[in-house]
Amino acid sequence: MRSTLARTVFSIWSWIVLGLAVLIWTPMVAITRLVTMPFDKGAYSAGYLFRKLTVVHEKLTPLWKFRTSGDLPDNMRRPYVVVANHESFVDILLISHLPTEMKWMSKIEILKIPLVGWMMRLSRDIPLTRGDSASGAAALEASRERLDSKVSVMIFPEGSRSKTGELREFKSGAFRLAIDAQVPVLPLAVYGTRNALRKHDWRLGYAEAEVRVLEPVSTEGLTMDDMPELRDKVRDMIVAGREDLRREFGHEEG
Repeated sequence: MRSTLARTVFSIWSWIVLGLAVLIWTPMVAITRLVTMPFDKGAYSAGYLFRKLTVVHEKLTPLWKFRTSGDLPDNMRRPYVVVANHESFVDILLISHLPTEMKWMSKIEILKIPLVGWMMRLSRDIPLTRGDSASGAAALEASRERLDSKVSVMIFPEGSRSKTGELREFKSGAFRLAIDAQVPVLPLAVYGTRNALRKHDWRLGYAEAEVRVLEPVSTEGLTMDDMPELRDKVRDMIVAGREDLRREFGHEEG
């Protein structure tokens, strides 16, 4: 029964599990980073371990059921600029179920959270201060360095999550980065996370969600003049992918 009491009890349990997992994972990620630093400049191993915390948490959270679909490219160390629509903060937890490692461009406030933020820094995630053009330029430069280290970069091109559920317009940064680095764009379609963590409510919501890997889009030979077309093409792919997921979930439109 999806009662308020059950949601409250399960939420308390899930937050406790998350706290314990973070306490266990932090020294593991730190040790992994220390041991692999001489030969793993991109912190791939530390980051991969960090993301798996989300898998353990979801398996022990009765309110959530996450799944992945589609096929990742055979060699994710190629690398890629990965982009996805943004329904909820929980998108990060869902996408982290994919069996690969990507460096996340994240608002600076999250990297300031004790333990979680420390693990993000150990994993070489990329801080961004919203509304600060200098920070945005620095984040794109850091993203290029991660790509040069043969690790993919994950960016939400909407910037912030949609309040209405409608896909917002995509900003150009991720696509400029992909063209500048001449790496492919890998689109992801996310569906079902919107109610997993509601705004202004500490309790989790019941959610069945999925992330689908779509076909990569090459940037080979493209210039900045091609950026708007690339951006719009990828957005259209994600719109279509999300619509496919909505139909498969059997949900009414809107």
